[in-house]
Amino acid sequence: MSILSDRINNLSTSQTLAMAALARELKAQGKDIISLSLGEPDFNTPDFIKEAAKKAIDENYSTYTPVDGYVELKEAVCRKFKRDNNLDYKPANIVVSTGAKQSLYNIAQVMLNDGDEVILPAPYWVSYFEIIKLSGGVPVEVPTSVETDFKMTAEQLEKAITPKTKMMWFSSPCNPSGSVYNREELTAIGKVLEKYPNIYIVSDEIYEHINFSGTFCSIGSIPGLFERTITVNGVAKAFAMTGWRIGYIGAPEFIAKACTKMQGQVTSGANSIAQRATITAVDADPKVLNEMVTAFKNRRDLVVALAKEIPGFKINVPEGAFYLFPDVASYFGKTLRGKLINNADDFSMYLLSEANVATVTGDAFGNPNCIRLSYATSEALLTEAFKRIKEALA
Repeated sequence: MSILSDRINNLSTSQTLAMAALARELKAQGKDIISLSLGEPDFNTPDFIKEAAKKAIDENYSTYTPVDGYVELKEAVCRKFKRDNNLDYKPANIVVSTGAKQSLYNIAQVMLNDGDEVILPAPYWVSYFEIIKLSGGVPVEVPTSVETDFKMTAEQLEKAITPKTKMMWFSSPCNPSGSVYNREELTAIGKVLEKYPNIYIVSDEIYEHINFSGTFCSIGSIPGLFERTITVNGVAKAFAMTGWRIGYIGAPEFIAKACTKMQGQVTSGANSIAQRATITAVDADPKVLNEMVTAFKNRRDLVVALAKEIPGFKINVPEGAFYLFPDVASYFGKTLRGKLINNADDFSMYLLSEANVATVTGDAFGNPNCIRLSYATSEALLTEAFKRIKEALA
């Protein structure tokens, strides 16, 4: 008899966190590792948000918070949804959680029964697959490729739907590909879903403001989809608040109530000081983020140019987030410095050992031909990292 549960034994470790931990371990051993593995902005939280947190401490916001979040924060989130996304939520539709990852877990736990299918355009964020599986759901991957900018078409969606389909989960801008679905593409997806009124949508918009396309469309704003969409967002990426651990959802009220019920038995309310600071963040004009977004765009342009110099790399030009997702399948079956490269796992480990650059295998994101590189670091380190990669593959 196993002492640990089948549930945990069948759960995969997060590959992004595992590679980041390995990179830290090698650094501690004195190796000069450049880590392009974690999706974390290298900027500080803006001062005006930190000041709001200090004020909250001075005002003694130190007691338990409401399970679904302070009403003032939920009202601020409603204003943000209306301002940025043309979504008319009320506070009863909002649930604040300890990061967007908990938001996603809550949704899966309250909506999925054993055997329910969830459509995942691949590539997808690593935790979607495991969260769905942990909740009894069955992930149904819809493969895309660099040639289609890693976007699922309406035709592909329709082919993936079965009588067991309960939900569709996706992110835009996408982690790991940086792809951004435009209104036309989302409208076409909406036309398919019109035929299947019982399918719900989880739209992960955590990278919404790190967007170089000039426009952003929330799928919940497409006619006919608002009542079937759970919009997930947070302050981790855009406001460089990864450690503050605040995420939130806008959802039909019955789903929001269910998520609150679930959260009440797991973590209860999110951190009080972080919530007060988040009120200031989501109420801020998104223009305050322009400097950071411009820096990410410059880095995007840099890594795209550097990647194009590496033979065998096939890339799309990401329109958002801060990742590059090159197709490296041309190296599979080859021997480099005495090491046989069978797959993306081998390729990623080869770069770690031979170039001292940490990346993440695309297999973790549902695309076994690719690797993910985060450009959330300085241009100097990015230039050096790609120089090492190019030399290791020469």
